[in-house]
Amino acid sequence: MKDILIRGIDNKHNFRVFACSTTNLSDEARKLHNTWPTATAALSRVMSVGVIMGGGMLKDESEHLNIEINGGGPIGKILVDARADGTVRGFVSDPEVHYEYNDTKKLAVGIAVGNQGTLKVIKGMSLKNDFVGQVPLVSGEIGDDFAYYFTVSEQTPSAVSVGCLVDVDNSVLAAGGLILQVLPKATDEDIAFMEEAISKLPPVSEMIHNGETPYDIFKRISEDIEVLEEKDIAWKCGCSRERMSNALYTLTNKDRTEMIEETDGCEICCQFCNTAYKFSGAELQAMNDEVLRRFYELNEANKRKLDNE
Repeated sequence: MKDILIRGIDNKHNFRVFACSTTNLSDEARKLHNTWPTATAALSRVMSVGVIMGGGMLKDESEHLNIEINGGGPIGKILVDARADGTVRGFVSDPEVHYEYNDTKKLAVGIAVGNQGTLKVIKGMSLKNDFVGQVPLVSGEIGDDFAYYFTVSEQTPSAVSVGCLVDVDNSVLAAGGLILQVLPKATDEDIAFMEEAISKLPPVSEMIHNGETPYDIFKRISEDIEVLEEKDIAWKCGCSRERMSNALYTLTNKDRTEMIEETDGCEICCQFCNTAYKFSGAELQAMNDEVLRRFYELNEANKRKLDNE
């Protein structure tokens, strides 16, 4: 099954719904970061929400959002970057984390993430100031935390279900996400209908593992849902050698000179995809020379301006 996101609306019962299958991109993240099962599940859950918020809720293709979760648990920080075009990338601070609940033997994402911290969403919406929403974590299990975020930070009562099944060889068997949000005209009866529909659903990862598509999940919820959009989703990292070079330019000449003297160059690794970019000592020296050249040109331009005043 390919990874897709669908967006729909139930005008009869006044709620909108998003569903996505994220098995392939979750496994791609696992391979890139060599995550252990619980870390895989935690990152997958956040990426599934990121796909929905980015690919389903952002309106313009130039918009993007960052999700940052730090609950004080052993996994450290989870960071996910999602785009309106349906692409997403992410990482966890410590990928080698694995816990299970003793009674159910299910992956203990809440223990790995922790609940003594915050969930932050930053939306880059081509405005003068980005939108920033932040709430304290409720459980660290991700689904409950985002339901709380939508209700408190965006004033949109929501139900959130995310899941990830990991195989014995650590690969991702199935992963996906589901978000339902009430519309402003929703009545108590509409909310009751939505809550009952959700309560009857199996875990989203179980449905996807059984071969159900996001379309099938829509039908389980309501026959009155109208599908508004389908979008392919995928892992994509926008890092490049040029961007890493620009990052090196933000250092001082002293910093670059130390790299030249100590290791005759440097290596920068992208946190999102683990791609390493190497720069030789000669390249770093060329950056130093370029910075000095620009400084002298600017200084000369300022002198000429003063002389003409």
